[in-house]
Amino acid sequence: MILHRYFARRFAWTFAATFGGFFVLMLLIDLVEQLRRHGGAASFGDILQLSLLNLPTGLYDILPLIMVLATVAMFLDLARSSELIVTRAAGRSALHALLAPLIVTVIIGAIAIGVFNPIVAATSKEYESRNSALRSEEPSILSISKNGLWLRQGDNESQTVIRAGGANLDGTHLRNVTFITFSPTSGPTRRIEAAKANLTAGAWVLTDAKAWPLDDTRVAENAATIHSILRIPSTLTANEIRNSFGTPSSIPIWELPAFIHKLKIAGFSATRHQVWLQMELAQPAFLLAMVLIGAGFTMRHQRGGRTGIMVLTAILICFSLFFLRNFAQVLADNSQISAILAAWAPPLAAIGASLGLLLHLEDG
Repeated sequence: MILHRYFARRFAWTFAATFGGFFVLMLLIDLVEQLRRHGGAASFGDILQLSLLNLPTGLYDILPLIMVLATVAMFLDLARSSELIVTRAAGRSALHALLAPLIVTVIIGAIAIGVFNPIVAATSKEYESRNSALRSEEPSILSISKNGLWLRQGDNESQTVIRAGGANLDGTHLRNVTFITFSPTSGPTRRIEAAKANLTAGAWVLTDAKAWPLDDTRVAENAATIHSILRIPSTLTANEIRNSFGTPSSIPIWELPAFIHKLKIAGFSATRHQVWLQMELAQPAFLLAMVLIGAGFTMRHQRGGRTGIMVLTAILICFSLFFLRNFAQVLADNSQISAILAAWAPPLAAIGASLGLLLHLEDG
């Protein structure tokens, strides 16, 4: 038990030091980039806050790299001090000595998806909001709630809020739709309800529509008009509607299942979000694979110049696994393979291969 606590403490401190090093390095790099982008439009304090908001996303993306570098650094240090040899001489196998770092890795993975993931989602939203404000860009035009699908469009003269009970996959065909137009000076000016609304080039085409004027003193119902076909000018495009969803990483993992349910109810495809959810749930297994690969090539006693080759091999294999995982995610996003297969097959296969390598090197 004392040995397990010692290895666990060593691994935790090595991971913390590696994480801290990347924190400082990435903060300085991002700070320079933000100064280049917004140096003339914001103060240094605002730019520093912007960099700090953007930093968690970058650190979360490279968490597997941090994990494998921490593993390599720790086991090279243990091999250099001959502590691994002493451990084997005491009757403990390599897998037994590796147990404590693996437990720490699982804990780090759980903290990453349970705590760090929501932090990344919150900071990325705030970063996008502040970045858009500095660039004078419009915020997202779409939102999905339990009450249906909501869109907005407009210009400096008027704004139109659109609510729909359902939609097709790209949001260009709406059903059970309501349009409410607002004036910047006089408030709501018109309300329209329609059975269907199709987005064409430059306009919404409404079917079976009823319009109520709201900008005068007339009784709205008495002044209402019925249209079999009604065209409403629009500046929206299908690409703008799709892009307004943002990335699944901007949604905390605890809220992701409910958001996926809302997407399905609204008629949109939730494939990307389902894939992201499975990828996040498989994150601890992927981190375990990184540790096992790094340990498999660095737990042996150093033999001259072979150390550098073994470290390089471990890092290259980890990069290859990272690329394979991303490639599988792309295939799943395009519905070529299932989300569960894309998320879990690469790390589980890597864990199996790494355990085989460790057994061969230590006991084979």
